[in-house]
Order: sequence, then structure tokens, then C-alpha cells
Amino acid sequence: MAYQVLRLEVKDQVATITLNRPEAYNALNAQLVRELFAAVLEVDEDPEVRCVVVTGAGKAFCAGGDVKAFAANLATIGALIKEVTTYLHGAVSRLCRSPKPVIVGINGVAAGAGMSLALAGDLAVAAESARFTMAYSKIAAPPDGSSSYFLPRLVGLRRALELYYTNRVLSAGEALAWGLVNRVVPDAQFREALAALAREMASGPTLAFGKAKLLFLQSTQESLETQMELEAQAMASSGKSEDYRRGVTAFVEKNAPAFNGR
Repeated sequence: MAYQVLRLEVKDQVATITLNRPEAYNALNAQLVRELFAAVLEVDEDPEVRCVVVTGAGKAFCAGGDVKAFAANLATIGALIKEVTTYLHGAVSRLCRSPKPVIVGINGVAAGAGMSLALAGDLAVAAESARFTMAYSKIAAPPDGSSSYFLPRLVGLRRALELYYTNRVLSAGEALAWGLVNRVVPDAQFREALAALAREMASGPTLAFGKAKLLFLQSTQESLETQMELEAQAMASSGKSEDYRRGVTAFVEKNAPAFNGR
């Protein structure tokens, strides 16, 4: 697919999806969410990709939904919002269900649906200049893009409600303290730190990563006994993989394993 407002690069088994509307702070309009959905499907199906990175171009990660487009289409706003959220939610769902590690690189402001997208990654790296805000209540809108699912699980219900009610802006350091991101790095080192983590994930046991990711997601709705049975099944299945054989052999021989994702 030829992307117009998004960049997709695959290098060294890492797929980097870059939201590319810097003049609009990467606000999500209908075209961008359609392209995001297509890019996510493309990298999910590419057997050469073993890690996915989502980041933004310019000074922002993503300013959320394109409010200017919403204001210009108030007569048909219901249909427009359903179109935008259909593609956005499809992309988020596929990223969360992908067996490949997904890293979100928050290079600047993450607001509204941009903050939601930042929460949906498996790992999150933020530049020191990054800022996080829900922003929805400023336009009398409830949250979307998965934030009502992930935010209470990450920070607790009361903090989630505070962020929505007050539109409190969290610094990168506060986001780290609250558990919204895994790492905060100086702006000058952000791109290299993000790339280094992606390379590390791409060289890991990809199949095991995918099974663990699914187990963690399932754990929010299963009983203890059911969850342990799912663990046993996943472990037994992993035991048949080439990476498992490489891993246990290297452990016994006191060598570093070289995983190939199979």
C-alpha cells in the first residue's frame, strides 16, 4: 500500500510505523486511521517482522482525534466518529493481539486518542519532553481508543478518573512513576534508545513473547486454575519450538542463546 500520512519502514526485522502529519501534530483523521489499520495488518502478517514500533513524526506523538475535522462535519459527526474509531480500534486490537512485541515511542505530546494509543503498546519509551493528557472532557467527549480499558488497569480507577475529569497533564517523569511508560530518556537519545530496545526485542524468542503476551491479556478475565491450565498448555506448546531447544541447550552449556523466532 502507498501511504500518504504514515511512514512504514522494515529494517533488521523491526517494523517502524510513524504517524506522519507533523503539521497537525499527527492528529488522527479518517485517512490516517485507515492507513494505520492497513500498516498494522501488513506488519502483523509479515513473517520477517519480529518487533513493531509505533511513533510520531515531528514534535508530537499524536494530538488525538482531528478536532478541526470534527468541527467541520458536525452535521454528520456520528458517522465520522464511527468511521474513525472503527479503524483506530481495529488497529489497537490487532496490535494488542499481535504475537510480536509492540513498542510505543512517545516523542512528544500524547493527548486524547494519542494517549490511548500510547497505552496500548506492550512497552513504552518516552522522551523527556513527552507529555500525557486525556483531553477528551475539553470537548465534552468520553474516552476512546482503548484508554478506558488500559488506563484503570495501569494506574487504578481513581487516578484514571482524575486524568479524565481534570485533564491533568503528566510529564514524562510522572508517567514513569505512575506506570504509564517503561523508560524515559533524554530527547537527544530518544531515537537510538527506541531503536536499541526494538533490536533487543526482535532478537528475542518471538513465539514465547507472543504466548506470554496472550497469557497476560487473558489473566484479567480467567480464574486462577484456568489461567494455570493455559500456562501449562502454552509451556508445552513452546517446548516444541526451535527457540526453546536453543534456549535450554544454551542454558545447560552456559552459552548465550541465538533465537530465530521459530
